[in-house]
Amino acid sequence: MRMLTETLGRSVPPLRAAAAALVALGLGGCGTPYLMQAASGEWHVMHAREPIAQVIADPKTPAPLRARLTLVSEARAFATRELSLPDNQSYRTYADIGRDYVVWNVVATPEFSVVPRHWCFPVAGCVSYRGYFHESAARRFAGEMARQGFDVAIDPVPAYSTLGKFADPVLSSMLRYGDDELVATIFHELAHQLLYVKDDSAFNEAFATTVEDAGLERWLLQQGSAPRIQEFRDDAAREAAFLKLLANTRAQLAALYASAATPQQMRARKQQILAALGEQIHAFEKREHVSYPLYDQWIADGLNNARLASVATYYDCVPGFKRLLAKEHGELPAFYAAARALAQLPRKERHQRLCGPAAAAADAEED
Repeated sequence: MRMLTETLGRSVPPLRAAAAALVALGLGGCGTPYLMQAASGEWHVMHAREPIAQVIADPKTPAPLRARLTLVSEARAFATRELSLPDNQSYRTYADIGRDYVVWNVVATPEFSVVPRHWCFPVAGCVSYRGYFHESAARRFAGEMARQGFDVAIDPVPAYSTLGKFADPVLSSMLRYGDDELVATIFHELAHQLLYVKDDSAFNEAFATTVEDAGLERWLLQQGSAPRIQEFRDDAAREAAFLKLLANTRAQLAALYASAATPQQMRARKQQILAALGEQIHAFEKREHVSYPLYDQWIADGLNNARLASVATYYDCVPGFKRLLAKEHGELPAFYAAARALAQLPRKERHQRLCGPAAAAADAEED
């Protein structure tokens, strides 16, 4: 899943996230309603697949769709040739799912915690979100969690990965955004197929985000478009600044929840900290001369622990992965090998090597 925003009439990726929450759900023989809806949703997506080459060749295919799928084919070949990502049948088919998003993810945290609740499934292991193929089901579950006292956040998802268990198609929901966003999504989801560690969403998402960023920059360099490359780097700089705001707030909240304050005191201080973050976001938009409707919607909906935890899952460990990539002189195969070596370490040790202070505070709380 990639978290997207619209600004100045074009799609930009100041925040991204990929969902692997639905990897092979139902393969373990479990008959719960949740796993049944996941298996049913996956079946319908798989059933809608058509070979991309066939769709492109069909004279009835609209020209805009043909152009987007041609771009997909080029990016898919680039992913294998230049990024050493899996050379398999994923993203060589197309599925029109007839809706804007394929899945809605629900994240939940306790009222006084920045650590998301985890759910465990066959094959996928434990992940920090639950994905639903129907928005109404996601909202019902989020409402249930809220009634139990959890902070909740719901994110619409344009794409997800089955970690290579199935030949994932390009979804019509992925085509809603710009060319660069589409290409980046393919790189991200293929990265999940390359390396996935059970029970560590933060590691998995940050790894895929790092591969995505490195891949998109190399793709743009191949395209030879200096303005697009500069735009990518400017977006990355704004993203880093914005993520710092969120990480600082999350660290403040983690410290508050670890203090000796009473629940009433924590509740009041929590609202003060989150209100300050809302003001900082508006000031950031004004300072950078940008408008991010998604961030404004977060504020309108009510900033909370779950919203910060959702972002942190994808970004807390990215700086560490980027340092690792730089250490390997940008050589992706060597980077992949180094990431696999880290994956063999205990979770706490690899997080100490990769993740920032906010993540360390959350890990300490989780312990």
